[in-house]
Amino acid sequence: MLTTSAPFLPEDTALLLIDHQVGTMQLIKNIPVATVRANTLALAKAAKILNMPVILTSSQEERLQGPLMPELKQLLPDAFEARIRREGLVNAWTDDAFRSATIATGRRNLAMAGVTTDVCLVFPALSAVAEGFRVQAIMDASGSPFELSEDMSRRRMQDGGVVLTATNTLIAELAQNWSTPAGSQLIQLLFTDVLPPVTPAG
Repeated sequence: MLTTSAPFLPEDTALLLIDHQVGTMQLIKNIPVATVRANTLALAKAAKILNMPVILTSSQEERLQGPLMPELKQLLPDAFEARIRREGLVNAWTDDAFRSATIATGRRNLAMAGVTTDVCLVFPALSAVAEGFRVQAIMDASGSPFELSEDMSRRRMQDGGVVLTATNTLIAELAQNWSTPAGSQLIQLLFTDVLPPVTPAG
């Protein structure tokens, strides 16, 4: 297990979005679904700005889970077409195609979000840490049907070495410097897509 506190940087980080499907999104009750949707799309936009690899995966799209959020296809067409379509494996990390695609990025830092936290995120996050990856779980781009199961999953991930974070925190960590060209785009993204509206002074 890697325990270094070095920041996640764009050149050594991949974004993994797990099961952000129109059906599973309806299961989220511990946090507003609109918040999860907005943060997921903000993460996708940030990855695009920073030229970070993105791995998308879905489970049984033809059933209750439904297709991935259509906005992901618009934002990340290549990643969407290459998405890993699992046929029922709960832990995405145990899907050879998903694990292989992640390893193929060459990145050892993984920023993960999943729907639901208590089923789709907790297991691959722990599995990746067990294989020596550094993992940050983005909690406000994930969610669960019950506050209790969400809390237990958070505790389990933390106990297993997963770092819990939020969308704005991760984007700031990746940016490092708002004055760079990418940083300027990222802070604009935060103010338009993630942070509460700012009322002008006076």
